[in-house]
Formats: sequence, C-alpha cells, structure tokens
Amino acid sequence: MELSQNLKLGIEASIKAGKKILEIYTSDDFIVEYKSDESPLTLADKFSDEIIKNALKVSNIPILSEEGNVLDYNKRKDLKHLWIVDPLDGTKEFIKKNDEFTVNIALVENQKPILGVIYAPALSLLYFSEENFGSYKLDLNVSTSIDLDFNKALKLPIIKNETKYSVLTSRSHLDKETLSYIENLKNIRPNVESIAIGSSLKFCLLAEGTADCYPRFSPCMEWDTAAGQIICKGAGFELIDQTTNTEMLYNREDLLNNSFVVK
Repeated sequence: MELSQNLKLGIEASIKAGKKILEIYTSDDFIVEYKSDESPLTLADKFSDEIIKNALKVSNIPILSEEGNVLDYNKRKDLKHLWIVDPLDGTKEFIKKNDEFTVNIALVENQKPILGVIYAPALSLLYFSEENFGSYKLDLNVSTSIDLDFNKALKLPIIKNETKYSVLTSRSHLDKETLSYIENLKNIRPNVESIAIGSSLKFCLLAEGTADCYPRFSPCMEWDTAAGQIICKGAGFELIDQTTNTEMLYNREDLLNNSFVVK
C-alpha cells in the first residue's frame, strides 16, 4: 500500500504524539488546568501539540491547532492548504482513564478535508484516510515495527450490523437535542440503540460499520471533526452541516461547528 507523503507525515506525527501521551497517561502526572471555556488542559495536550507541530512543519503548510495561537482569519482565509489538529481529543476521557481519547490530524484543501488521521494510543488503533484512497484501520498491536506494515491495514467499512440501528452519542456532552433526535428516530426505526463513547472514536466506529449514525447538537470545534469527516467519507458516510445542509467546510472565520449529523 502506497501512502502519500503528507499522509505518512500525519501518521508519524500522531504516533509520536501518542507515545508521549501514553507516558503521561501511565505516570499519573495529572496536572490539570482549565481554559477560559472551562475545558480541561493537561501536560499531555501541551506535549502532544508541540510534537505534532514539530513533525508537520517540514510540510511548510500552516497549522491550526486547538492548543495553538489561532491565526487571524484575514491571514488564513485565502490559504489553499491547512493542517487542522486536535493534539488530544477527549481530554475528559483521558482524565477519567477510560482509554477513549485520540489524536486528530487532518489536512484541508480549499476548506474540504482531503486527509485524516485518528490515533487512539491507549487502544493501539490507527485510522487513516485520504481523498480517492479510501479509509483504513490498522491495529498497532499487530503491526509493531518502526516501519508500519500498512498491508495489514483493513479497508473500511469492515462489518455492518444489520439487526440494530446504532446511534452514537458523546460520553461527556450528551444534550436534550440529541436525546430528542434519538426518540424521533425510534418512531421510524424500532430497532434503534444508542451507544455512548468519547472523542473521535465515534467517527471510527461509523467508518468501521459498527454504527449507523452520529448526531451532534452540542458545541464542538473544527479540530474535533475534520479528520473524522474524511475517514467517514472514505467509508461511505457523509457529515452534513445542519445549517447549510451541505458537507461541513473548514477554515471558517468562526471555528465553532454548526450542529451536524453523520450517517
């Protein structure tokens, strides 16, 4: 399997960052700060951000990261390419130690994700996709060499659950609108079940084929969804912005996402 240079770069950056995240995760070095929006921030967020930025800078493509100083919109609005990064997605899950956290790296071209990497360090699972390439899952417990054997990657989707219609919800951000959406679905599909899981793993379950739908009505940002969007798209799903009724666009002036549904 031949990967593009930028996809290799994103994967390598995610794995390097994931290694450092796991060091902190297993060391109990939990110095938790809180940002202005009251979301938590740990040493793992900070170190991962630094590692990823150092790894990606060889591409000479600007980086938009949750933990960085966001470029003024007037300086980035005309950029053709932009890395969008969440160094540690699911910080609350990281603090709870339930393993449901990820590293998200996406490359956007003209506001559309064309490449995405989601790495779940505690689960040793890597998901990646590129436009016109498809989406894949690689178990790093199976491919443990420094030079990963991408021929062992599984093309997504893998399986399809035909007996249940599974709706994914956030473990830490479940809201009334999502509950209402699920109840309305039950009027159409009597076999609906909801599954709560943290971070961008929701996108990964969709891409695998083990879930069918992910509605999101509570606030989230561009770096929470860009990588997941292209990974889901490569597996046959669409992330639809509920305000524009089109696929979500990125590098917007307002980085806060509108409500969306992936199915």
